[in-house]
Amino acid sequence: MMEKEEIFSKVLRAGRRTYFFDVRATKADDYYLTITESKKFTNDDGSFHYKKHKIYLYKEDFNEFNEILKEMTDYIINEKGDEVISERHQKDFKREYDTPKPEATTEAIPVTETTENATGAESRFTDVDFDDI
Repeated sequence: MMEKEEIFSKVLRAGRRTYFFDVRATKADDYYLTITESKKFTNDDGSFHYKKHKIYLYKEDFNEFNEILKEMTDYIINEKGDEVISERHQKDFKREYDTPKPEATTEAIPVTETTENATGAESRFTDVDFDDI
């Protein structure tokens, strides 16, 4: 179906995603809704591009769509609450490459091991050093 003209639009900006809600008119002058997700990606050279995904929603599907959307969003809120809990949204979140890695150590780390000798008696030792390996 050819997109004719935008009648009414709203924009929701959410980080690097932007959602566009557009009411459009068909050739028969009836209305339908398009929902477009536009996501910004940065290339290695600093330039950027957008990937877009679009949903066309027609009046005959509005009621069921609304019911299912409400059911799904209510389920998520009831199960997990409305606080965002992904790592990326934590105040102290650091990407793996932002966090310095601990340096390797060559210090002796005591290890206690129990062995059983030929007579069945246990003996213990802790004489392990990485320099010995």
